[in-house]
Amino acid sequence: NQVQALLGEVASSRSLAAAPEAQKNKIPMISPASTNPKVTEIGDYIFRACFVDTFQGSAMARFAKQDLGLSKVAVLYDVKNDYSVGLAEYFKKTFKELGGEIVGEQSYSEGDIEFRAQLTALKSQNPQAIFVPGYYTEVGLIARQARDLGISVPLLGGDGWDSSKTLEIGGAAVNGSYFSNHYSAEDPAPVVQNFIQKYQTKYHQVPDAMAVLGYDAANLLFDAMKRAGSADGPAVRDALASTQNFSGVSGTLSMDADRNPKKKIVILKIENEKVKFHKALE
Repeated sequence: NQVQALLGEVASSRSLAAAPEAQKNKIPMISPASTNPKVTEIGDYIFRACFVDTFQGSAMARFAKQDLGLSKVAVLYDVKNDYSVGLAEYFKKTFKELGGEIVGEQSYSEGDIEFRAQLTALKSQNPQAIFVPGYYTEVGLIARQARDLGISVPLLGGDGWDSSKTLEIGGAAVNGSYFSNHYSAEDPAPVVQNFIQKYQTKYHQVPDAMAVLGYDAANLLFDAMKRAGSADGPAVRDALASTQNFSGVSGTLSMDADRNPKKKIVILKIENEKVKFHKALE
């Protein structure tokens, strides 16, 4: 089909399936949002526009231990999802290295709607917070059921929480929770506010991180093609690999030797059923 480049996939599991074909055919592939480290390990034609789960999981563990002062945390993850499993592992590893204790672990499967058994088991361990590295489709329900069971500690999560559905489903139950993300709509940087204004004009809503990363991934590709002076696969690959200080909506990024961008991460807090910027971590 004379494809010269690929933008996608979003989910790590799907990128892991598609990347070998792109690599075999020497077609540069940029995933906007696949955070599992294994994605770019498939080959030198595979890139991403987002941070990796090793960084995200470690950042949330450092935030829990050093900023929130927590020493005992439980984990509830999606056992059938590469993203959730990986993020849970990286969080646990760093939290324990920092002297924290993982007091309980439970799992569920994508599509589940009942989490009370797992939450009851975790409640008995008296965690100071529960790390839930899942997607918005389950997070809201988990939060509501946790509050119904009398669990009042904060819930912590990753970028999979980034959707209006988290608030729509979770309501007041997600108040007091924190999650990591790729950008904050409250960032005053002109590149961020200009993008938000244009996006709202066309779609009548504030862009989520997936919209931002999709935009950044496309512009990374166009920038590489411009610098390469060609749409030829190897030339574009080389240009992408040499990307330095690219100014994206999700921050300034430079590609490392493993084709993963070095960039900041933001921590967001849900207060009064609204997502608020809390802090940025490098």
